[in-house]
Amino acid sequence: MKITLKDGSVKEYSEAKSVYEIAQDISEGLARVACAGELNGEVVDLRTTISEDAELNIITASDEEGLKVIRHTAAHIMAEAVQRLFPDAKVTIGPAIADGFYYDFDSEPFSREDLDKIEAEMKKIIKEGKEIKRFTLPREEAIAFMKEKNEPYKVELIEDLPEGSVISFYDQGGFVDLCAGPHLMSTKGVKAYKLISSSMAYWRGDSDRARLQRIYGTAFNKKDELKEHLEKLEDAKRRDHNKLGREMGLFTTVDVIGQGLPLFTHKGTKMIMKLQRWIEDLEEKEWGYIRTRTPLMAKSDLYKISGHWDHYKDGMFVLGDEEVDKEVFALRPMTCPFQYFVYKNEQHSYRDLPVRMGETSTLFRAEETGEMHGLTRVRQFTISEGHNVIRPDQAEEELKNCFDLAYFVLSTLGLEKDVTFRLSKWDPANKKKYLGDDEYWDTTQAALRDVLEEKGVPYEEAEGEAAFYGPKIDIQAKNVYGKEDTMITIQLDCAIAENFDMYYIDQNGDKVRPYIIHRTSLGCYERTLAWLIEKYAGKFPTWLCPEQVRVLPISEKYEEYAEQVRKELAKAGVDVTVDNRSEKIGFKIREARLAKLPYMLVVGQQEEADGTVSVRSRFAGDEGIKSLADFISQIKNEIDTKEIRKEIVVEENK
Repeated sequence: MKITLKDGSVKEYSEAKSVYEIAQDISEGLARVACAGELNGEVVDLRTTISEDAELNIITASDEEGLKVIRHTAAHIMAEAVQRLFPDAKVTIGPAIADGFYYDFDSEPFSREDLDKIEAEMKKIIKEGKEIKRFTLPREEAIAFMKEKNEPYKVELIEDLPEGSVISFYDQGGFVDLCAGPHLMSTKGVKAYKLISSSMAYWRGDSDRARLQRIYGTAFNKKDELKEHLEKLEDAKRRDHNKLGREMGLFTTVDVIGQGLPLFTHKGTKMIMKLQRWIEDLEEKEWGYIRTRTPLMAKSDLYKISGHWDHYKDGMFVLGDEEVDKEVFALRPMTCPFQYFVYKNEQHSYRDLPVRMGETSTLFRAEETGEMHGLTRVRQFTISEGHNVIRPDQAEEELKNCFDLAYFVLSTLGLEKDVTFRLSKWDPANKKKYLGDDEYWDTTQAALRDVLEEKGVPYEEAEGEAAFYGPKIDIQAKNVYGKEDTMITIQLDCAIAENFDMYYIDQNGDKVRPYIIHRTSLGCYERTLAWLIEKYAGKFPTWLCPEQVRVLPISEKYEEYAEQVRKELAKAGVDVTVDNRSEKIGFKIREARLAKLPYMLVVGQQEEADGTVSVRSRFAGDEGIKSLADFISQIKNEIDTKEIRKEIVVEENK
């Protein structure tokens, strides 16, 4: 047989060979670092036997797939270590994931001390250097095998497989786990690892099933790579909006109010107000939107017309029981059906379109408890929602305008390089979920694809991520831990107008159904605030800061002048406070730095006499003495232009 390697060279063998044996034949060095093989484009175990002509690439730890194999093997080593230390723990599943791995156990919760003990036990297992062997069993024998080992979760997984299946296992010297693989040849191949944390999880993600304990870990090929990753994790913890936002006094949560229902302090509220006022003025004054204001709830009748009652009811807060109550209401999960009736309030001709309706909408969604996190996933949120009612011939231009508005908002916030773009399509294998036929979806998806192509942004396509009425351009971003969320969305809907009998009068006097673009310009304010906290580690652009300037009198003798400075800045629209505490000036400066303030103005005898201020900033440290008028002009320009000043000097902790 002929084996064609990645570099185009060909190896010939007279008998079947495993991937690992071929790696050895190429070089012993390659065999030592081999993690898996790519056989005719498919990732396979090193133990896989090849008996006919094929294309083969040996995967090492420098490849993403190779790193996955190392992490998957580390997960099995961790599971063995857990069962050595906690014999009553039952194993469930333990996959490799982005940046690491996890394993779920039916066990008592694990403490940090437990994780340290498990790490030490993993070290022993790795040092033992056990050979990892793969074997298979018919389905019924596999079930009996796992029943004998008293592993009920593994039994359930096997029972869910079709009859006649052949089940693969991996044995690392006595510890046997159900697994499809691939895995390393020996436990010695795991060289750098760390257990990160533990948390609760549900069996198979179902909140009605068993509560399990999940241990997260990571593994790399080299210790310096692990060290670099752990440093990034520490930075992520420092930037985590759920921690930092609370420390900065921007928001809090209270158990008796409920999960996913954050309370914003005056600081957090001021930031959201600045974002909201900017977006509302931007949309209305520069992008041609009219403002609407619609109810927070409606009868079920409205959602039945829109289709949300059939397609989205489980995600809604329903008030009442259809079998008992004459009228059943629900808190709104979106604004579109309300704005349709604003449009229908008067008749429109083709000359009136597009009608762009924008609203700062408070919405409610019944998120699962395990899905909620900080401000990124909540049960009540506010969004810069809008619906553009258009003629079909306006679709291309209007979609581009929506994209341009969203990109302008991202660029102003300094976030445009932190996003990815996704064309969210329907799932043709599950057509009952959607309105419209194949032609409808092909046409609407092509329209959005054309926008992305013309704008020249890289994008991916994802089946099953569309709304039930149409495809979407989703602008995605990751939090500090790598979890991706949708930040801004642009959706094309050519179907729902029929449900609401929406029309315009064309040039012939006929009634014509319009198209609708569902879009956000900023998205969810809560999620955006979380994003900004993590992006800037709390050091926001000056215009967004809830406190932009703090005036620091050197002593109480200069408090009156400090108050004069405050009044002049406030009159100019600057958010300013005075620190009148009886503390030394050095202490006040350190406190202001820790609060991540853009500017501190130190005032004393010379400043009072000359009508000046001594400027210290987060961006350049000591900026020297300036006239108050000059400083006001400087900061006003920075705020008005929404400038993002680069930090030249990092002064924290000095």
